[in-house]
Amino acid sequence: MPIHSRRSFLGSLAAAGAALPLAARGERRPGPAATPQKILVLGGTGFLGPHFVRAALAHGHTVTLFNRGKSNPGLFADLEQLRGDRDKGDLAALQGRTFDAVVDTSGYVPAHVEATAKLFADTAQHYQFISSISVYDGFGERAGTFDESSPAGEVSDEDVAKVSTIRQSYPFYGPLKARCEAAAEAAMPGRTANLRPGLIVGPGDTSDRFTWWPVRVDKGGEVMAPGDPDGLVQCIDVRDLADWMLHCIEQRVVGVFNADGFAGPVTMGDLLGGCKCATANAVTLTWVSEPFLAENEVGPWMQMPLWLPRAANSLAGNARAIAAGLRFRPLADTIRDTLQWAKAERGDRPFARTGVPAEREAELLAKWHAAAKARAEAPAGR
Repeated sequence: MPIHSRRSFLGSLAAAGAALPLAARGERRPGPAATPQKILVLGGTGFLGPHFVRAALAHGHTVTLFNRGKSNPGLFADLEQLRGDRDKGDLAALQGRTFDAVVDTSGYVPAHVEATAKLFADTAQHYQFISSISVYDGFGERAGTFDESSPAGEVSDEDVAKVSTIRQSYPFYGPLKARCEAAAEAAMPGRTANLRPGLIVGPGDTSDRFTWWPVRVDKGGEVMAPGDPDGLVQCIDVRDLADWMLHCIEQRVVGVFNADGFAGPVTMGDLLGGCKCATANAVTLTWVSEPFLAENEVGPWMQMPLWLPRAANSLAGNARAIAAGLRFRPLADTIRDTLQWAKAERGDRPFARTGVPAEREAELLAKWHAAAKARAEAPAGR
């Protein structure tokens, strides 16, 4: 996605598909699938899983869940739920079962993915592994667009051998995801879809990496905005990802795909402008420079969610996924729905992991304005 000049919020949303027909925007109407399928979901009760399960049920498929029963145990009580623990190698509940498609939303350890893929290699027609754009070597560390041909990060065989649980995988997250992809494809060659989402956002997202912005802007007042308003951002609405996952199963789409937004370039200015349009409160966006943020130790991505400085602004090329059916709803819809969900579910609970506390934000804004005033009042030529 090329760098572009700043657009108005409405203009960028139109580019992203706001003016397209319903089906072209990725908002697929629920309806029976041409051929109902038996789908096994490994996981299924976290953030992405429930959105996918609901989409599959709306299309008339039969869904079975396999998990430990620890996250949201009461969710989908009317569905068949098989219990086991991949960290402990406990797959007994899956022995002898047959499914048309297997969706792996909980694979982080290559040996775990290898075991489940091999278990269904002779029976399933499709194995779908939810990977990550973090597989790419240097993603989030250097500027540029990464596509499916870009090299993945590497992890040594010795380090892979040390990883047997999800928790142990965290230091090697991206490279291990790449190893998991390879394990799935090796077990079911030609029948595997390795989908690489970017930041997954929308209603139900408790990571707060996107949610912080709609909530913060809705509070009104002066908002500290990071860096260049023309800097590009990417994320994907969880509902769009879930719909496309189902599309890949129904159409037997296989291969490796970046699953990240948008259908057109979207900037940080577009995102915050959209948040501003979603609130009735008075808001002023004050853009502070990258050097100012660095000088004051305000970090990208978590303290300033979705933002990366110019030198590290990595983007995921999504042309291949779009050609394979990935569609995006307007960003305005994601902002609105996320804000509504946050008001209903989060209430006034403070953000513990993302954003800048209100007192710190006010302090930084005062410092920014003071520096700007000093520059304006400095004698000419000095």
